[in-house]
Amino acid sequence: MKFINYLASITGIGAYPLVSLFIFLLFFIAVGVFVFKGRKEYFKYLEELPLSNND
Repeated sequence: MKFINYLASITGIGAYPLVSLFIFLLFFIAVGVFVFKGRKEYFKYLEELPLSNND
């Protein structure tokens, strides 16, 4: 028996791809809002952080 046959026998399995797509889209939108609404000073600080000698 192939793996696809095991998945087909589970009731309600069709909802999982839709739920995972919805979670991905929410995360992608949240990251986009964070980037576009973020302060430039904060991003400049993060950009220079690896180069600073302060611990």
